[in-house]
Amino acid sequence: MPASMARQLSQVQSGSPSWRFSQFRALARMRAVEVFPADLNDLVALRSVEDKLKHDASITLLVNNAGIGTHTPLLESDVDQMSRMIDLNVTALTRLTYAAVPGFVARGSGALINIASIVAVSPEALNGVYGGTKAFVLAFSQSLQHELAGKGVRVQAVLPGATATEFWARGGLPVEHLPAQIVMRAEDLVDAALQGFERGESVTLPSLHDVALWDAYEGARKAMAPHLSSNEVASRYQPLR
Repeated sequence: MPASMARQLSQVQSGSPSWRFSQFRALARMRAVEVFPADLNDLVALRSVEDKLKHDASITLLVNNAGIGTHTPLLESDVDQMSRMIDLNVTALTRLTYAAVPGFVARGSGALINIASIVAVSPEALNGVYGGTKAFVLAFSQSLQHELAGKGVRVQAVLPGATATEFWARGGLPVEHLPAQIVMRAEDLVDAALQGFERGESVTLPSLHDVALWDAYEGARKAMAPHLSSNEVASRYQPLR
């Protein structure tokens, strides 16, 4: 996807659903774009998108960008709303991935970009269920990177920080209430994510200036991996003698 088109799509993300749909239609008239509207929280609509991904071989890139969130703590959150969040952020993303990736593998090419969040590695920042859904997206993406290596399929996870979209207002906290120095423009986020994709990054953090911090985090995680399972209890848990 050209960066200029991605910028246009990012701008369309703001506004009411009906306004967004009309803008997508307008964009489609300027580009070779098929608009396929669907409410991914509706199982019938979700299945229609799955069917499209399974059978349309012209689709070579899936961007899992749909998601909702909230800043409210557990005790102030409605459990039904949290379930809907899981359905969209986790279940829909998983089903769409399962629909698209087998075709990518069969054709020996394709790409998957999953939009996670910085809360995937900083769950204390916002609502814990939201953080949990984004931790899933990151773990799922990293697992797919390992599983699909050598099959011609690229997988990228993008971890945005606070971004200037209607996401915040929908979650009950208008973006205008956030410190301006932590909020990135959506266009800048998209450009950074695409640059990361072009560079072959498996995980892209557009707001993180010191990439050595991420490298250290990933290095520590991978260093633990060979030592996480053992037939012996760790010495710190053994009874004193």
